[in-house]
Amino acid sequence: MRFSPAAIALSLLFATASSMSIGKKPDFQVDPQSMALLAEGDALYKNGELVEARGWYETALAVDPLNRAAFVGLARIAEKQGLKGKSIKLYNEALEIDPNDLAIIAAQSDVMLSKGAIEAAQKNLGRLRILCRTDCSAADKLAIAIDKAKEKPAVQAAAVEIKPVVGEGEVKGN
Repeated sequence: MRFSPAAIALSLLFATASSMSIGKKPDFQVDPQSMALLAEGDALYKNGELVEARGWYETALAVDPLNRAAFVGLARIAEKQGLKGKSIKLYNEALEIDPNDLAIIAAQSDVMLSKGAIEAAQKNLGRLRILCRTDCSAADKLAIAIDKAKEKPAVQAAAVEIKPVVGEGEVKGN
């Protein structure tokens, strides 16, 4: 009898805690409306309408900020527009939602290599190798791409020899 109030309080706590998670959607489940908007963006992207596709992707993210695929779509658009730094940042946003997505890590690494960030791509390669317990073609492809990027000669500015040019309007000494 003396444990009855504690038992009742504990049972109410468990009942409240379990009912709070019933209405919550799982982390991997993206809002269906956001997925429909994403599909519209993908169709426009395939047709080369990048500005319109970006609008649909951004709207999909407004509906559900956990839509990784919308971040990936925006990253692909940024890459096509030559905004490699922005593309890498958008891939990072997607990786914050799921840090173990092999496809996103590989895509981000490709952009890093095209920007010349070999060390960052090597870190992603290490990450891929840790995540891939068995055969991992993404890690193998990335390793080959890193090796090719290392073989390219570094672009250096050559010293320019400046030669003075004497023109007709020159003042000559006495």
